[in-house]
Amino acid sequence: MSAPTTTVLVFSHRPEVREAIITAIGRRPAPDLGRLHYVEVGTVADVLSEVDAGRADLVILDGEAQPTGGMGVSRQLKNEIDDCPPVVVSVRRKDDRWLATWSQADAVLVHPLDPLAAAETVAEVLRTSGKPVPA
Repeated sequence: MSAPTTTVLVFSHRPEVREAIITAIGRRPAPDLGRLHYVEVGTVADVLSEVDAGRADLVILDGEAQPTGGMGVSRQLKNEIDDCPPVVVSVRRKDDRWLATWSQADAVLVHPLDPLAAAETVAEVLRTSGKPVPA
């Protein structure tokens, strides 16, 4: 029997950005949390489909994605999905963190990604999400 995992949806139109996010966070961001299973998507339609179907425990969105950025997608998810999973938005500049307030994101990652900070941020979001987190 395999241990339970947390499904993390990672969205960017650029595969290298998705890879950087996954690499920075790792498969187990904290000892008290279970392993993460990543689902990578490259379109907003895929994000909406996965979240609407309830297949994501956490959503990480690239704020610089094209043609629709992750901040707009975050705001859409938070306003349209009744039981929306927590959302983390990644941005390229620290000065863009204020936009996360508008996007209603639960947390922000800033590039270049620091693996310790990224893992800690995701772990904290998972702990405070109100959903059970497998250990």
